Amino acid sequence: MERVPNGKYTREFREEAVKLVIEGGLSVPEAGRRLSLPPSTLNTWVTHYKTGKLGEVGKAQKPLTDAELELARVKRDLAEVKMERDLLKKAAAYFAKESLPGTR
Repeated sequence: MERVPNGKYTREFREEAVKLVIEGGLSVPEAGRRLSLPPSTLNTWVTHYKTGKLGEVGKAQKPLTDAELELARVKRDLAEVKMERDLLKKAAAYFAKESLPGTR
């Protein structure tokens, strides 16, 4: 699952995440990993659920526009491409070093 920029989540998503912990029997950190959520955020939602105030979480936030969602996706893709590039640089340097005479 993809991360949502700036921690803006739908009410339905919050309810389903809490159900994974409460009814699904998952620990907060495990459910957080599966949903790409910080454990502290999920723990807050579980606490609000237990007090009956989960519906009030996030009411002050405005919904994300399509442009904001696209920007977040592009930033994620760019970070992934940079990691791949760096890995390829290291691999190329390793193999270049191995092919030099006298290094084996």
